[in-house]
Order: sequence, then structure tokens, then C-alpha cells
Amino acid sequence: MARKTAAQTAAEQIKDQAFSELASLIEESDKLLKDSAALVGEEAETVRQQLSVKLKQALESVGSVRERTKPAVEATETYIGGHPWQTVAISAGFGLVVGLLLGRR
Repeated sequence: MARKTAAQTAAEQIKDQAFSELASLIEESDKLLKDSAALVGEEAETVRQQLSVKLKQALESVGSVRERTKPAVEATETYIGGHPWQTVAISAGFGLVVGLLLGRR
């Protein structure tokens, strides 16, 4: 049981880190956008506004994707934790099929 909890914790930390880094990238891009405001004229301001809107949409999208995928991730983790040998067999079978297909080429 401890392995399952440790594996779930590690997977959750990886997911959280990935989303955190993406959010950080978006925030840094937004800061860079604001810092470059004095560099060019009105056309650049229009482009900066459009980019700012896109960055906000991307940040909102990250949050919604995270919430939508959470139940699927939890269900997968529950199934894998409850059926480890079936998961290994399915993975091995899938690997065999892919290997055979790639070996023909």
C-alpha cells in the first residue's frame, strides 16, 4: 500500500510541477509583454493587447484542463492500483503489437 501511495504522490508532484511551470511561463511572458510596452508605437500596443488576451486564455485553459482530466487520472490510478498484473499484461501486449508493426517496416 505504501508503494501505491508513494507512486501516486510522485505522479501528482510531477503533474503539479508541469502545470506550475506552464503557469510560470505564461506569467513571465505577460511580464515581458508589459516591460516591452515602451519599445514601439500603437501597432505594437495592439499586438501586445492581443497577446495579453491569448496569455490569459491559455492560463484559464490550463486550469480547466487540469480539472477535466483529474477524474480520468484518478480512475486510471485506481484501476492500475487494483489490477497491477492485468495492467502489466495489457502493456506487454500493446508493446508486442507495436514492436511487430515497427519490425515489419
